Amino acid sequence: AVVSTQSTGSGCGVYDGSEVHEASAVLTHLSRAGAKTSIYAPDKDQHHVVDHTAGSEMSEKRNVLKESARIARGKISSLESLSTANYDAIIVPGGFGAAKNLSNFAVEGPNMEVDQGVSKVLKEFHSAGKPIGLCCIAPVIAAKLFDGVEVTVGSDQEGDARWPYAGAAGAVKAMGGCHVVTDVNQAHVDAKNKVVTTSAFMCETAFHEIYDGVGVMVEEVLKLA
Repeated sequence: AVVSTQSTGSGCGVYDGSEVHEASAVLTHLSRAGAKTSIYAPDKDQHHVVDHTAGSEMSEKRNVLKESARIARGKISSLESLSTANYDAIIVPGGFGAAKNLSNFAVEGPNMEVDQGVSKVLKEFHSAGKPIGLCCIAPVIAAKLFDGVEVTVGSDQEGDARWPYAGAAGAVKAMGGCHVVTDVNQAHVDAKNKVVTTSAFMCETAFHEIYDGVGVMVEEVLKLA
């Protein structure tokens, strides 16, 4: 059977949108598994725009949907038009866009709010018992929305250069979630909530290890679909 999946974009580029390599890995693993995939993103302005050569903020404005369309090769729809009934699963790649555009975690931490459209869609999938996959920083969104959910952002040991964003594990706990320590080539499955997470670029490591870990996440999502 062909599983219909949906991937949610948050822009294009690690510092202000979707992490391009994570998004590509998600789409490649879904394609190889024979899943039929559609891509959606919120039609809204990005939180800000970052010069990826310098890491500095730029004065221009960009739209999350239009930037995500770069990754989708133009085949993308507004998140507001998504019908949960048409899909068996949803996957959210990481990148700072998940923490700036899909939520405001990058600014507010555990006091974050999730974009209204993103919250609506994820809650609909959850209520329907359909699996949700998230990678990198995106699992904090699940921690905010679903009480007691089990997620991973990799390590919880701050000060380890391999895991520069390990502090996010503490935020997961502060929001009522349960953080599970995993390595980059692993994914954690919360079978009760049908939430599957992997650390991806929360870890400073080789590209192929990110790709492999995302592959494990996608495989586990499809098992639940």
